[in-house]
Amino acid sequence: MTNSYAAAGVDTAAGDHAVELMKASVAATHGREVLGGVGGFAGLFDASALLGFRRPLLATSTDGVGTKVAIAQALDIHHTIGQDLVAMVVDDIVVVGAKPLFMTDYIACGKVHPQRIADIVRGIAEACAATGTALVGGETAEHPGLLGPDDYDVAGAAVGVVEADEVLGPERVQHGDVVIAMASSGLHSNGFSLVRHILAERSIGYHDELPELGGVVGQVLLEPTALYTTPLLETLSDLPGAIHALSHVTGGGIAANLARVLPVGSWVEVDRGSWSPPTVFRVLADLAGDRLESTEGTWNLGLGMLAVVAHDQVSAVIRALESRGVPSWVVGHVSTASRELTGFERETKGVNGGAVRLVGTFAGG
Repeated sequence: MTNSYAAAGVDTAAGDHAVELMKASVAATHGREVLGGVGGFAGLFDASALLGFRRPLLATSTDGVGTKVAIAQALDIHHTIGQDLVAMVVDDIVVVGAKPLFMTDYIACGKVHPQRIADIVRGIAEACAATGTALVGGETAEHPGLLGPDDYDVAGAAVGVVEADEVLGPERVQHGDVVIAMASSGLHSNGFSLVRHILAERSIGYHDELPELGGVVGQVLLEPTALYTTPLLETLSDLPGAIHALSHVTGGGIAANLARVLPVGSWVEVDRGSWSPPTVFRVLADLAGDRLESTEGTWNLGLGMLAVVAHDQVSAVIRALESRGVPSWVVGHVSTASRELTGFERETKGVNGGAVRLVGTFAGG
């Protein structure tokens, strides 16, 4: 009997080769704050810049990409998953107004395919660079027997910083504030279990061409998650005090995520007529035999991020975001007036916040 790591199915040489392939991508995210390069047991980040803060608060977030990885694996397209991961983590950090500082990633796989791992990390590194986030470390773990040879999952965590008196959230939101939506790039990274179920029920494969969807099914579904961090940080800097709260529309859909950043006693009616959900959502809902409204608690339906803005700064914020390539528009208004709240979304994910419901009919039929 051969007792070795290789005999158990773990290829350390392949892991080393993967690290060599990803080194350049990772190093491109490093500024002077990162010490030690790639390969250490821990990443080092020089925090002396925080000495210039009056009262720095660290913000942290962790997330994954979910079952979207199954589509990447089926199509053997892996570089877009990295941007999905960064967006899911870093765009949660900017919600409180924080600037991301650094990130680490974790990839679990059944077998290390060096080029595939390098492609995933390249996508992570490119998105980190686009959001001003240093990729300071990570781990690739081979789990033979638990994961199939071509299976993998990804996760990540990041840390950011914000001045204590500049934290965004429900405490800043007031009666009369306006809710601005920022366009999503598609499904982003939530609700793919439902997507996969719908396709399986209709015997539609990821390699199939679906004219009404606009191309190969899997390629359309792999459209990477939009990155909002840099446009939002620049807008916050240009228009201090204009944005009171932000909501990243992820798992749970539109109403539930907006309710999390509203104060208790406030409510918003989001006007469906203010936008037309992109084709991918309409086609999937049609395939399921459902109305779009039935998916509002699962998919973003075209709204990737929401901003609660001072009423006299709405035009300025929209101009600032659109000048940075983020289509934006008004979808609702915050009110604290007394009213019956039956049918509103409330108390989501353990947060007792405001109340939100979607009203009207979607534009575009």
